[in-house]
Amino acid sequence: MLYLVMAFVFGSCLLLLMGGYQLIFRDRILIAGRLAQLQKKEQATAMLRDELKLPLWQRIGRPLLEKLTNIFTHRMSSEKRILLYKRLQAAGKPGGLDPGGFRLIQGISILLLTGGAAVWGLSRGLLIKDLALLVAAGLIFGMLLPEFYLSSLIRKRREEVTCSLPDILDLLTVSVEAGLGFDLALVKVTERFPGVLSQELGRVLQEMKLGRSRREALQDMAERIGAEDLSAFVTSLVQADQLGVGIGNILRVQSGEMRRKRRQRAEEQAMKAPVKMLIPLVLFIFPALFVVLLGPALIQIMKNL
Repeated sequence: MLYLVMAFVFGSCLLLLMGGYQLIFRDRILIAGRLAQLQKKEQATAMLRDELKLPLWQRIGRPLLEKLTNIFTHRMSSEKRILLYKRLQAAGKPGGLDPGGFRLIQGISILLLTGGAAVWGLSRGLLIKDLALLVAAGLIFGMLLPEFYLSSLIRKRREEVTCSLPDILDLLTVSVEAGLGFDLALVKVTERFPGVLSQELGRVLQEMKLGRSRREALQDMAERIGAEDLSAFVTSLVQADQLGVGIGNILRVQSGEMRRKRRQRAEEQAMKAPVKMLIPLVLFIFPALFVVLLGPALIQIMKNL
């Protein structure tokens, strides 16, 4: 009973205090609430004003595209989504696409090509069998064209990284041997060399500033790009870091190795040139030469006969 009485007295005192506070400061509380409501309305009005300044396609088209992208994303399995995300990262995420956005573009391509093939076939009066084959061809091309474009972007990006890697390694070697740390040498590289590899190294520096270790950031960069030479370089750096070997020696060895590989690739391309030139020679140049050289003789033979 004593505890109940004490609790009742405490609750009564608390209620009296709250009631007195409300009576004394009621006007201030009402004014503060009204000001908060007005501030919320002003913020909503400012947001609406900023939204109305945007173009119509951004106000209507972007939310619709985001909804469609989310639909395609949720319908993909996790394995396919991860694989497609890695491919988009290797291509540099063109247009800021995610896996759902790429599937949306692929679906639009299929609809356009199949619809265009069907309309063209109906306008030509094709038979049902020929029309079905034409629509099937449009379906296949609509599905494969975005994949081919993405593969070409990945290949070009990797070739650019492979070509610029020896020059960047030379600058890294010179900077480290001059007394700079490896991180400061990366900063110098990002300032001097524009391009894909410089952008990726800048991303590595940002990740290191956010707390990631240098080894993890470099390994993620190598996995993201997928270039063979870059992966070998990152592996050698990681091993040197683990074994305590000087980075300057590793950079000098890797620089010479990358230049040797680039020279070998150039020699390989030069040896392939005659074989590639054979097809246009046979198809275009040799027939013209035969016409010029043997044409008059054939005309004389035909006249005599």
